[in-house]
Amino acid sequence: MVRRRTFVKQAALAAGAAALARPERLEAASTPAPIGIQIGAVSFVDEGTAKVIEGVQEMGGVNTLFVATFTYGRGIAGRQPRGSPLPDHGAQAYDDDFRGGNFTTPHPELYRKTSIAPEKAPDHAGYDVLADVIPAAHGRRMKVIAWFEDVFRRDVPGLDQALELDVHGKPGSRLCFRNPNTRQFWLALVEDHLRSYGELDGLMWGSERQGPLNDALGASHGEGARPSTAACFCPHCLEAARGQGIDAERARQGFLALERWIGGMKDGRKPTDGAFVTFWRILVEQPEVLSWERLWNEGLRETYRAMYEKAHALAPDKPMGWHVWHTNSFAPFYRAEQDYAAFGKYSDFLKVVLYNNCGGPRLARYVRNVSSTLFADLTPEETLRFVYRVQQYPNEKPLDRIAQEGLSADYVRRETARAVAGAAAGLKIWPGIDIDIPTGANEKKTQPDDVYQAVKAAFEAGAHGVILSRKYSEMRLENLRAAGRAVRELGVA
Repeated sequence: MVRRRTFVKQAALAAGAAALARPERLEAASTPAPIGIQIGAVSFVDEGTAKVIEGVQEMGGVNTLFVATFTYGRGIAGRQPRGSPLPDHGAQAYDDDFRGGNFTTPHPELYRKTSIAPEKAPDHAGYDVLADVIPAAHGRRMKVIAWFEDVFRRDVPGLDQALELDVHGKPGSRLCFRNPNTRQFWLALVEDHLRSYGELDGLMWGSERQGPLNDALGASHGEGARPSTAACFCPHCLEAARGQGIDAERARQGFLALERWIGGMKDGRKPTDGAFVTFWRILVEQPEVLSWERLWNEGLRETYRAMYEKAHALAPDKPMGWHVWHTNSFAPFYRAEQDYAAFGKYSDFLKVVLYNNCGGPRLARYVRNVSSTLFADLTPEETLRFVYRVQQYPNEKPLDRIAQEGLSADYVRRETARAVAGAAAGLKIWPGIDIDIPTGANEKKTQPDDVYQAVKAAFEAGAHGVILSRKYSEMRLENLRAAGRAVRELGVA
């Protein structure tokens, strides 16, 4: 077997070998364990860079900043969204005019192969978050990971040339991973980060999306069933299907059958044979639906691989990893597609989302979604019991309590242990711990002991680090201090 040190040296010389290297920097970063926090540009602008960095280090035991560098969404950038109370720090005003984009300085010459414009975020004119934060963080011996996600606005110039085409041939709202404009945009963004910010310590990317079958069923904690817009039948997907011998027309007919089945149930027409049997009959008669699901997932994995190879060709010693969506905790079909061992071929670390506080309300929404489609033959309570059995959560609360009380630290412990056991050798597992992610008016709110117990559970189950999530600008400081208390008591940082 080739020794890692020799392998990395070879990787620096050859891009192909670089894609397989396991960065030595990652090993160094895991002792002490990475204690990360996700943080957007607005916090540094509102509160002052030095104050924020010193504060999260002292309160939360943080030694790694996951700085939001690209997004058009409110999940990882901007202040607290309107409708939730502002935290006890930062500007005491909502930023309703948030737009998003690239919070660093994009270099247009790197984006010549994509139609998607590399827009500089207008939210903080003239401000480059990495240029500001990297030297300040390094001055306090903290690492900086650039954190960016697959969230766009429809009015981004050139986005229309990268969109999916749905089962009816209409443009969708999401980018197709097989479209060259999409792939080249992400590769350019990786290159821009690593070439423009030589002192950057690593990259993390997230795409909170799932395959068309799961989307058609509404099998997530987000929007419900969307059978008409779930699958992409653009020329790039059709070409990939031909290459794999998949009959695209039969796949399309299968998704149309799903659309009729789900639409009928929404209109109160429950199938004579029941919901699940009818669903299974569609898969038996049009197995190409499953082939299309696999085709979509392979497009996402090819994106992971391409970004990983690009990153390691440019900077072999800097880790790149992925944010694994929370639906992994709820939906067994989606979980089956998140193979931790396979991730090891193109990942240095995984942020596995284990948000137990907002996890209760989210699981309740997932149950409501699938109880109207796939599991319409069951009561929602029966569906939740099924989820608990197949997802292996023996100690969680019934449906009438989970939205108000959340999931337990035992859930964090079990899912961390499962990820660590399933991961390839050398792949680091850094669970995402939620602090004050907004929930509904009568739903679970984060308390200090929730954070303390979740951080402890993650490390006791073998986590190599944790990432406090989703963004500092919505966290209450007492909850951040609770994370720091757990970190210091455990002696992991």
